[in-house]
Amino acid sequence: MSGRIVILVVKVEHLSKRYGPFAAVDDVSFSVEEGEVVAVLGPNGAGKTTMMRMLTGFLAPTAGSAEICGVSVMTNRISAAEQMGYLPENCPLYEGMTPLGMLEFFGRARGLASEKLRKRIKEVSGLCGITEVLGKKVEHLSRGYRQRSAMACAMLHEPKLLILDEPTSGLDPNQIREVRSTLKEIGRTRTILFSTHVLQEVTAIATRVILISAGKLVFDGTPEELSEKGGAGKDGMDQAFHILTGAQKT
Repeated sequence: MSGRIVILVVKVEHLSKRYGPFAAVDDVSFSVEEGEVVAVLGPNGAGKTTMMRMLTGFLAPTAGSAEICGVSVMTNRISAAEQMGYLPENCPLYEGMTPLGMLEFFGRARGLASEKLRKRIKEVSGLCGITEVLGKKVEHLSRGYRQRSAMACAMLHEPKLLILDEPTSGLDPNQIREVRSTLKEIGRTRTILFSTHVLQEVTAIATRVILISAGKLVFDGTPEELSEKGGAGKDGMDQAFHILTGAQKT
């Protein structure tokens, strides 16, 4: 025995969401350990966003359960939310505010004392690479800076888990590179669960990948193990993705 203490940050059991006869998420179970950077991979329409919304308490499941740091999202949503930072896809920001203004606003809403808030703003601004734009209005920021500003807001209260839904969606190649670099840095000290349909995102950031197709979990393992399922060569992950999700209409 290794003696390693396993701390579960996320525990999902038989989670399902149905809309009449259609199952957006179908009996999904998995767990995420402290320190993991887990990609929820799948084609568009696979059920990734629906699952993220259930994990964050924004959407009630039809069946099953989800816990964040041992707290049930279904029965104690507020306490569970305190343990996580959530960045939805195309996160809306206050256009007329500055990143600094938003951080101060969210910090006060979270009940952070002034001294603690100033310290955290400095820390997350540096980590997310937005220090130089703190005083600029959001409406004048590039999409990349907007995304990193939203990440800083999500991390302000030092959550144990960061949940990101398609964090590089709509970014240009340079902005994607910057956001990936930011996520790799954040992943050194935080547990991250992020959704994506981009294979390069998995290889660039994730230590583990959960593959969803048509609402079902079809693979759970490391990026290397997923690539091996597609055979030898640089296109192994692409082949594995096609094999495991080929039945889903895209």
